[in-house]
Amino acid sequence: MDVIALDAPTDAQIRAWHEVLAAVHAADPAGDPAPHPDGTARLLLGADPGSRQRLWAVADGGRLVAVAALRLSGEPGTDRPGEIDVQVHPAHRRHGLGRRLLAAAAGGLRADGRSSVIAQVLAGTPAVPFLESHGFECVLTLRGMLLRLDDVPQERVTRLLAEAPAGYGLVRWRGVVPDEYAAALARAKHAMADLAEYEGTTWDAHRVRETAEAVAKRGDDLYTVAALHDGAIAGFTEIVVPHDAAGRAAQYDTAVVPEHRGRRIGIWSKAAMLAWLTETRPDVREIETDNSGDNAHMIAVNEELGFRTERESLEYQAPATALP
Repeated sequence: MDVIALDAPTDAQIRAWHEVLAAVHAADPAGDPAPHPDGTARLLLGADPGSRQRLWAVADGGRLVAVAALRLSGEPGTDRPGEIDVQVHPAHRRHGLGRRLLAAAAGGLRADGRSSVIAQVLAGTPAVPFLESHGFECVLTLRGMLLRLDDVPQERVTRLLAEAPAGYGLVRWRGVVPDEYAAALARAKHAMADLAEYEGTTWDAHRVRETAEAVAKRGDDLYTVAALHDGAIAGFTEIVVPHDAAGRAAQYDTAVVPEHRGRRIGIWSKAAMLAWLTETRPDVREIETDNSGDNAHMIAVNEELGFRTERESLEYQAPATALP
């Protein structure tokens, strides 16, 4: 079986890639809906703004049995780690295919001048010992949480909205940020820097718009609620509703600028988001989110809203020199 680079995956290769992902999901369920073919196609055919992607697969005849994607954010040679995802069909595990794909991705990583790589995997799955046997060390625990909107009493949302902090107001928009808030949102995005281990690209108005445009290009809807204080954004929360979500939306960024923390702006903004989605997107019945295991404050906020833990993921990192 050969390792092949998929520089421009064909429709048949995309379908074969999806079959691998679906088989892995069935064997190692994470509490998430099964991958959708359209989502797999978007994953393979487009990268996020400011990043590039390389793809490899192991082929057994005309069928793919293992796949790997390497995401490279920023310019070549930047200090930001690459991000790798290796998936092996359960029927073909323990034959060294994962190691061969990891070696191919390591070559791509080094060629791009990167010194390290990260990978996120589901706790308790074969991916954990695989990574640990190849020089990866766990650097972050992520708690996957799910909110079922039917389980949220309306009076809870009403109460949280009524507890608005004095001197603050709310604005909201769908899609790309309005021009009058673009620079303010970029400044607020920097509030995540003290929580984001690998944030290495400066936020500015252009990047904020570009990110939202990328969401729209995928066919997904981005909803933003922001708290204003004296014309500046003090905090915000974002929800993305994928076009093929089957009722499930994804929590994107939530952040409160340091000098505005301690006023329950985060939960107030999130409650406003729930009210907005109930009003305009009745098709959304669930919201999923990931929180750093040591981010006790945001976990508590989400639990107060009604989120419940569904899974635990682990983020691993390895120096390029440790890879095969």
